[in-house]
Amino acid sequence: MKQKSKKSLTRRIKITKTGKIMRRTQNMRHIRRHKSKAQIRRMKAPKFLNGALKKKIMQLLGVR
Repeated sequence: MKQKSKKSLTRRIKITKTGKIMRRTQNMRHIRRHKSKAQIRRMKAPKFLNGALKKKIMQLLGVR
């Protein structure tokens, strides 16, 4: 049978045109006043996955 992609994962990540996997940073929902402004700025930037984790996520999504 054809493998279905994990829907919870498809909502959390984005695959770019070049094949990179972008994700958001955790700990951004609440209690932000205790975090420094520099930390909040760093957390707003998207993060990219690579290595074994990227391979596993691609497998869960049914890509490649």
